[in-house]
Amino acid sequence: MIKSGIDHDAIVKMFSEASTKQGEALRTAVSDATLKALQGRELTMENIKKVVKSMTQAASTGAAQNVASPVDVEAMLGKAFAGMDAALLQAVEANHKALQQFVGQGAALQDKQIKSAIGNIEKMEDMFFAAVTKAAQGVSEPMQGPWSNVLDAMKLKGTGTGAQATQSVEQLVAQAQTALRDGRAAAAKTAQAMMDSYAALVSGVLIGMSQGLQSGSGATAAVKTKKK
Repeated sequence: MIKSGIDHDAIVKMFSEASTKQGEALRTAVSDATLKALQGRELTMENIKKVVKSMTQAASTGAAQNVASPVDVEAMLGKAFAGMDAALLQAVEANHKALQQFVGQGAALQDKQIKSAIGNIEKMEDMFFAAVTKAAQGVSEPMQGPWSNVLDAMKLKGTGTGAQATQSVEQLVAQAQTALRDGRAAAAKTAQAMMDSYAALVSGVLIGMSQGLQSGSGATAAVKTKKK
């Protein structure tokens, strides 16, 4: 079953058969699957939420079905969160690269669409936590406790997505200030035309950034190895 670009059944099977020792392979496979799902649609906040929700639900269902002993469910869900974080970090970077093009074309940070795009970058981490939290509230009760612990720990630690978002916004502001000092205000109309299809452009940037997606199939295969 494909749900929001996620092969739900494949993710469920992967988590249901995984052992705790296969945590890193889980993280890589979740990251690859999440990134692939994000690449298959315009990179809007609503679409990102749907992908995160689907992955959270699939990982939770699989972990609940896992009968391996001993298996650290919280650790497995932590790897699922880390995998999604790695994919969203690349989504932030794709937004950053797209916005760099607009600022380089002379677009001002005060432009309504530019401000909205930067605002979405700044809200990416909060959106991530909110989407996982909401999805986790709807999973089976035995999974809610582990998810709560994972989320509490990550809120204290912070995410790669949040760190990248902060850095991206700082760099964009610095780039805009440099452009203003250099008097580069031309080509604003071109930048505006590009902004009209911003979400589609970011999706294209994300696809161009992606590397080693095929290796993700190897990671998935590693998770599916027979348990000892």
